[in-house]
Amino acid sequence: MAIKDVVKYPATVLTEKCKEVTEINEEIITLLDDLYDTMVEHDGVGIAAPQINVPLRVAIVEIGEERDILEMINPTVIETDGAEVDIEGCLSFPNLFGEVERPTYVKIEACDREGRVYELEAGGFDARAILHEIDHLDGVLFNSKLIRVVTEEELAEMYGEEEE
Repeated sequence: MAIKDVVKYPATVLTEKCKEVTEINEEIITLLDDLYDTMVEHDGVGIAAPQINVPLRVAIVEIGEERDILEMINPTVIETDGAEVDIEGCLSFPNLFGEVERPTYVKIEACDREGRVYELEAGGFDARAILHEIDHLDGVLFNSKLIRVVTEEELAEMYGEEEE
């Protein structure tokens, strides 16, 4: 397990479609652990392998009230529904935040570190985070979906109001 450098835009690895994982081995397990350590170190809620310069279809996201770690190997989106505009940021775009429209519901299929295929349904913020990371695996970056950039002053004002 190690903390890796986060690749920043406009690095090419961020805009390329990632390769499928063909075998879940010790390298993939280590990759999942490195993703976790790196995400925690950089205060993220999700991170995808290309963000640490590994062009494989592997990502993790914190989900649920307990912020459990969802490990996704070769995830595919089965279904989405709804739409909502909310603010997003990205570890590969320091200090850039903006409004992005995403589905409010997602159903995915992926593998876990044991190679077991699972399906998962998520809504709200969890759906947004999952779809953001799957976009990374397809070479799609959130800046291409920005409706409006949100300034740091606006963020501070929004979060200041929520704490009151």
